Amino acid sequence: MSGDSHASDVVRYWLEKASESLASARDELGAGRYAFAVNRCYYSAFYAASAVLLFRGHRFRKHAGVRAAIHRHLVKPGLLSTEQGRVYDRMFHDRQEGDYLEFIEFTYDELVDMIAGAEELLEAFEGLAGQD
Repeated sequence: MSGDSHASDVVRYWLEKASESLASARDELGAGRYAFAVNRCYYSAFYAASAVLLFRGHRFRKHAGVRAAIHRHLVKPGLLSTEQGRVYDRMFHDRQEGDYLEFIEFTYDELVDMIAGAEELLEAFEGLAGQD
């Protein structure tokens, strides 16, 4: 980032929201609210990805734009693994279903795996945003 202190503050803000969303996902899992846990996992990854992309000079308004940019700017050049890109895609898909489709159910085991994936992504994104 070009030394812009406002942009640095925004990057830190999004990473903090990502961490809070991940903590919320754990709380929702513990309360048995699995669809809400999926939502919070996804938003953890979304906020952290938004921070990294801003850190690298990219800003997007839509979720699909962030998703495409992750693959274009982070996975393709090898900054994130292909598997990490797939984890993000899975959370994107599951969040869409959990938020907008009727009768979608997730299991405890699915959420444990998703939270582990979100934790890994958050750690990777923090490193890519110079916040490790």
